[in-house]
Amino acid sequence: MFDKLEFIEEKYEELGHKLSDPEVISDQNTWQKLMREHSDMTPIVTKYKELKAVKQGIQEAKEMLRESDEDMRELAKLELIDLESTIETIEFDLKKLLLPKDPNDSRDVILEVRAGAGGDEAGLFAAELLRMYLRYAERKRWKVEVLNTNETAVGGIKEASVLIQGAGAYSKMKYESGTHRVQRIPQTESGGRIHTSTATVAVLPEVDDVEIDIKQNDLRIDVFRSSGNGGQSVNTTDSAVRITHLPSGLVVSCQDGKSQLTNKDKAMQVLKARLYEMELNKQNDEIAEQRRSQVGTGDRSAKIRTYNFPQARITDHRIPITLYKLEHFMDGEIDEMIDELSTFFQAEALKTLEAQ
Repeated sequence: MFDKLEFIEEKYEELGHKLSDPEVISDQNTWQKLMREHSDMTPIVTKYKELKAVKQGIQEAKEMLRESDEDMRELAKLELIDLESTIETIEFDLKKLLLPKDPNDSRDVILEVRAGAGGDEAGLFAAELLRMYLRYAERKRWKVEVLNTNETAVGGIKEASVLIQGAGAYSKMKYESGTHRVQRIPQTESGGRIHTSTATVAVLPEVDDVEIDIKQNDLRIDVFRSSGNGGQSVNTTDSAVRITHLPSGLVVSCQDGKSQLTNKDKAMQVLKARLYEMELNKQNDEIAEQRRSQVGTGDRSAKIRTYNFPQARITDHRIPITLYKLEHFMDGEIDEMIDELSTFFQAEALKTLEAQ
């Protein structure tokens, strides 16, 4: 680790010199790229310099232990205890800073929610999950755009896709992918029995056009009339769009926009995000398998969380953690759960780093 830190510090100093070079400054694209790289290194180098200062302090304290003055030796002992405690914290912080960053963490998110097993109750639960995430986005002051919704007759949803735009959206929501399970007594249940239903959530990083090359010949585009509960929001023309990506078999539809062109653009956004995720999975098969073997992360068939309404509890099966604040949780207050998940997976990554 320390060899790597020395290398980073040397590169950091080198970048600092380049950033003050008039030739580099005149090329704004190069200057901005180097500036981002320099900025990313700053917290690591700052913490490393702090570590070296503490190590120097420890060395000086040890030398003071050899002093003849007893008061000076006592002072050195106390300082040594304090510095050695501090160095452990700094080294831990440095390990976290050295963890490889997920390149998608800063991206916006395409969130997909689908009803699973459980009939109408699954659709109602899917709608509640969607509302939960929309309330969470609202609390974060993120921008939300509905891409597609397919409602059920009883007020639930079969599926829905939304675009969530905001700083760090993917980094916060990426662990929500998976199967969510609800246990409660449905309103239609006369016998008072608890039913179990499921809904699936997919969190996809939004991608740029340049990252996914889609050939027009690989697409089949169908248009049809929007469906819904009626009213002004439903178009009476064939404005809904369904896009089939022939090589992969992926099918995406969008009907919430007012025009065929808008719906086509939104459907292409979702298609690109899904294809990007497929490509990432191919490139990271080995890592994905390792993650799946740990606690089911990334495995969409695994039940990642249970929402038990009679007991007002939410249990995440990957950590595990249980919270008894279901009403607030369903209203979008999910930061505590997300922070616990982030901390857990960061600790797992640290273990992997230390084992290398």
